Amino acid sequence: MSKFDSIRPYEDHEVEKVLLDLTKDKDVIKTILTVNKNNWLQKIPMIEKLVAFFLRRKTKNIKTIKDYQKFFESIVVDVVNKTIDNFSIEGIENLEIGKGYLFLSNHRDITLDSALLNLKLHQSGINTTNNAVGNNLMNEKWASDLMRLNKSFIIDRSGKSKKDIYKSLHLASEFIIHSILNNSQSVWIAQKQGRSKDGVDYTDSAVLKMIHLNARKNTSVSEFFNNISLIPVVISYEKDPNDLLKAKELYLTSINSVYEKEPREDLLSISDGITGNKGNVHLYIGKPMKFESNSYDDIAELITNKIKTSYKNHSTNIAACIMQGINIPNHEFTENEIDEAMEYLNQRMHLIPEEMHPFLLKQYSNSVL
Repeated sequence: MSKFDSIRPYEDHEVEKVLLDLTKDKDVIKTILTVNKNNWLQKIPMIEKLVAFFLRRKTKNIKTIKDYQKFFESIVVDVVNKTIDNFSIEGIENLEIGKGYLFLSNHRDITLDSALLNLKLHQSGINTTNNAVGNNLMNEKWASDLMRLNKSFIIDRSGKSKKDIYKSLHLASEFIIHSILNNSQSVWIAQKQGRSKDGVDYTDSAVLKMIHLNARKNTSVSEFFNNISLIPVVISYEKDPNDLLKAKELYLTSINSVYEKEPREDLLSISDGITGNKGNVHLYIGKPMKFESNSYDDIAELITNKIKTSYKNHSTNIAACIMQGINIPNHEFTENEIDEAMEYLNQRMHLIPEEMHPFLLKQYSNSVL
């Protein structure tokens, strides 16, 4: 038994049983029907048994993690083809095949940020990453199973004593270090807990402290992050399929201070993020960063600045500034492109109450500001 069994991604010998259990799981079938846009499906007699049969057929030839990733890749390619107008990438040449990296990324979409990076890595002959996932997405075992099949590992921060949380974070730190330095297996992790719902990307020094936790007695902060090959990753979406939900959450938080998520809200966000129109998407992969300071805050600030300056703004970002009367620097977009972006944002705002409009626009304009 490995010390990492409680958090690590699944391994080849576990795949068949996990998949078989998932195809029988009533919660899996219920969720598929819940997030499906075709309400008429739920009216079909014995639809649950039909969905279970379909799932078994789809997964019957998946025997290993590599098989599962190949299956998942076909889904991501389909998402790119159907929901992204142009998917551009910058910096893939910075990576060496066979080397492990710490990909520290801005975070806009629950699943696609890492999935789109891994698609480009795989297409370039580079090993895909182990992906850090907060246990808030793992409340239901089947969701945990799906993510762990796709090389996700769990970071547990909640619901325990301080001692238990410390032990959980220490284990996650050890797993990250072991993956990168011992197994040459890259890790993807968001620069802060949760998505940047307001469009402001910043690096939380607490994330850096957690990553360094297991090595802090033996290695200085700067030496550790220089050794672990930290690469900044920046993803930008022209259109965010979850912008309405984010605007609602930001508005309600501003008046109530606390926002209570509805049941299955994260799952609906995942579904909308995958199926919704994203316009143009750009992915930036930096070079390994070098640090001199032993201050977590200093390192976090350097990473934040790199991510902000590497973010590619789209026409929607510029249009959102103009719609708020904000003076903006020169940009590359035509008048027609800006007009189309403004029309798109106006269409989105018509779907939510007027008091939420500023929160939607700021999501898009903050990356410019």
